[in-house]
Amino acid sequence: MSDGKTPGEHVAFGRSGSGGPIIPQSARQALKPEEAPQPPKPSARARSQFVVFLNFVMSLVVFLAVAAAGAVYFGKVKFDAPGPLASNAYVLVRDGAGLGEIATLLQRRNIIENATIFRLGVSAYGSDNSLKAGEYEIKSGSSMRDVMNLLRSGKSILHSVTIAEGLTVEQIFERLAEYEELEGDLPAELPAEGSLRPETYKFTRGTTREEIIEQMRSSQNALVNQIWARRNPNLPIDTKEEFVNLASIVEKETGRADERTIVASVFLNRLERGMRLQSDPTIIYGLFGGKGKPPERPIYRSDIDKPTPYNTYHISGLPPTPIANPGRAALEAVANPSRTKYVYFVADGTGGHVFAETLDQHNANVRRWRKFEADRAKKTE
Repeated sequence: MSDGKTPGEHVAFGRSGSGGPIIPQSARQALKPEEAPQPPKPSARARSQFVVFLNFVMSLVVFLAVAAAGAVYFGKVKFDAPGPLASNAYVLVRDGAGLGEIATLLQRRNIIENATIFRLGVSAYGSDNSLKAGEYEIKSGSSMRDVMNLLRSGKSILHSVTIAEGLTVEQIFERLAEYEELEGDLPAELPAEGSLRPETYKFTRGTTREEIIEQMRSSQNALVNQIWARRNPNLPIDTKEEFVNLASIVEKETGRADERTIVASVFLNRLERGMRLQSDPTIIYGLFGGKGKPPERPIYRSDIDKPTPYNTYHISGLPPTPIANPGRAALEAVANPSRTKYVYFVADGTGGHVFAETLDQHNANVRRWRKFEADRAKKTE
C-alpha cells in the first residue's frame, strides 16, 4: 500500500516556533543549519549621539584649521609690517648667538615688536641657522623680514684702521690700542721690526687686535716674497732680511714717490762701494728705538757722534734690524732702483732732495741748504 511518499524519502516533524503547531519537514530541511540571528538595529537615540559627536569633531577640525590659518595670516602681516624702530639703530650679534637669543635682543632693543613672531617667521623661511654674527645698522621702521634679510646677508658694518708707512711696530701697537671697535689684548711680545705691512685694514666690531696683527704679519710676508722674487739680480744685498732692512731706511728718508728709487740707488751704490750709509733716521732709531723721536726735537751734532748699533755714521753696512715697517713703494724701490752714480743727497728745502755723485757737488748742495735754512729762520723772527 502506498503512503504517498517517494521511495527513500523520510519525514521529520518540527515545530514552527515555540508552542506552535508541528510542521512536517523533510530530512534535508531538518539537517539544514539555522541562520544566525541578526543584531538588533540601533535605536534612533544612539544614531543621534554618534552624529552629534562626529559633527563636533568635524567642527573642531574646521575651527582649528581656520584658527591656524588666521594665526599664520596674522603672523605674516606682523612679520612684513613696519617695525617700531623710530630712528636708525646699531645692533651687535655676537658670534655663536642662536635664533632665540637674537630675537630676544632685537625685541629688547625695540627693533622688532614680538620675539616669538620673529623666531617663528625666520624658522618658517628656513633661515634659523643662516643669521650671521656682526654689527648691523638697522634702518628705522624696518620690518621683521627686513631685519631677517639683513642678518642673513652678513652685510655688517665695516670699520677700518689705517697704518701709515714708516711706523715702527711699537707705534703700530699704540695705534691699535686706541681703536675701541677692536677687542682683546695685543700680543705680549712685539713682532720683529719691519714684519708688519702698512695698509688700511677693514674689520667688523668684535675683531681682536691679535687678529689684525696676524693679518698684517701674513700680508707683509707675502708682499716681501712677491717683490723679492722679481728683484734686480745685481743688487748688492743677499737676503730678504737685508732687503727689508734697507727698504725701511728708504721709507724713512723720503715720502716722495718720484725720488724713492733714486734714494734707494744712493744707498745701494754706497753698499757696493763699501761706504757707510750715513742715514739720519738710523741715528734716531738708535737713540729712541721704536717709540720714535719727539716731534719737535732736532738732531744734534752730539747725536751724530754718539755711537749706537744703529748709527750708520759709525757702523759699516746695514743696521742690525729694520728701523720701521716699509710699504710696497719702498720695497719696490729697493728691488728695482734707478740706475745712477749718486752717492750723496741732501734736502732741497721743498720737501725733496738734491743728489750728487761727488763730495764737492754734495758740499755745494749742503751750503745751499744751510743758506736756505738761515733765510727761513730770519723770516720767522
